[in-house]
Amino acid sequence: MNKSKEKLKKILSEEEYKIVVEKGTEMPFTGKYLHNDKNGIYNCLVCDSELFSSDTKFDSGSGWPSFYDVLSNENINIQEDDSHGMKRLEVQCKNCGAHLGHLFDDGPNPTGKRYCINSASLSFKSK
Repeated sequence: MNKSKEKLKKILSEEEYKIVVEKGTEMPFTGKYLHNDKNGIYNCLVCDSELFSSDTKFDSGSGWPSFYDVLSNENINIQEDDSHGMKRLEVQCKNCGAHLGHLFDDGPNPTGKRYCINSASLSFKSK
């Protein structure tokens, strides 16, 4: 992470820190952006990089905000994640390294992708 963990501990809530720094996951169906249907852009909570558009958000039924595409591949980093005995793809902010969520291949057309993202790792700016 570009910002020190100590600095982040001071500016993030306990849950936000657990998710973006320690790679945790918020409880399903609890995130503040799960049912957000406003038009706008979802940014990284830590560095404010633009990550997802409301235009690609969909209800996956998973309990987390889901998107079928990113705004720009320049702002997203995908890493293999073998934690918890599962093989998954972790989604990170490329600018600051914040943990955002995971990527799955069970999303809708046109991409077939589902970026399953923690609300606690995002901020939202209305259009």
